[in-house]
Amino acid sequence: MIVYCYFIDMGFDVTAEQMTNKGCIDMAVRFGGRVFILEFRVVEKDDGGQTTLDQIRGMRYWERYWGYADTIFLIGVEFSSAERNIIGFEWERLHDA
Repeated sequence: MIVYCYFIDMGFDVTAEQMTNKGCIDMAVRFGGRVFILEFRVVEKDDGGQTTLDQIRGMRYWERYWGYADTIFLIGVEFSSAERNIIGFEWERLHDA
């Protein structure tokens, strides 16, 4: 994955496809006391349903890093299979952990 290679090349501590008791975190990037949890999803069309950020919240992926990071960011990215481009991007900063 290009995003993974980019973060590794920049010297960040990156973990991809990290299993939790509720699912699989697509990518976690740790840097300077912060953790960025990224979820990627390919969709056929914008159906207005559950977003990638909803998935991160619902699966409570941040719990793995709670107490180990000063700040946790949740980032959701949606790609269109038809347009072959990003069609959705959301992020949220959790209260300082």
